[in-house]
Amino acid sequence: MGYLWGIVLILLGVGLFLLLRGRRRWQQTGLPAGEVVYSDTGQWEKQEQPLTSRRYGLVGRPDYLVRVLENGQTVPIPVEVKSRRRPAEAYASHILQLAAYCLLVEDVLKVRPPYGLLRYADATLRIDYSDELRGLVLAAADGVRSARSAPNVGREHQDANRCRNCGYRRACGSDALTS
Repeated sequence: MGYLWGIVLILLGVGLFLLLRGRRRWQQTGLPAGEVVYSDTGQWEKQEQPLTSRRYGLVGRPDYLVRVLENGQTVPIPVEVKSRRRPAEAYASHILQLAAYCLLVEDVLKVRPPYGLLRYADATLRIDYSDELRGLVLAAADGVRSARSAPNVGREHQDANRCRNCGYRRACGSDALTS
């Protein structure tokens, strides 16, 4: 009978260890407390289908959608994970990408998230999904659509590294920064 108590104690110890390890790993993700309902990272489950909005002509896969309790109701919060350390100020492109996911959630799931989360290697930033930010996403999407049909789209930066690593480098025709 004594060995049964020993087995029970060992199982309880293993269970406690796994519980604490799981909590620590959850905290390391930077995700809020809630239920992960969508994941594009392949870490939790199979890769999800992209969120598609015919209304806005947008398609995207947030890294996570976490259903959290906000003001008495559950809302899906998009989370975009970046592998680098937090910059002094979040890049506009990161904010627009996250806001595009907020717009997709709003249109596809019919629930407007109040914010999204940008998760960097060392910090998590809460980005409020305001009407102004929503308008910037719609304007950026219109700009991309217009650029697709333009005969020539000029570069909008002076960063040689961006040119060197660009997937459109060969088709660009502008080699001023790529040599």
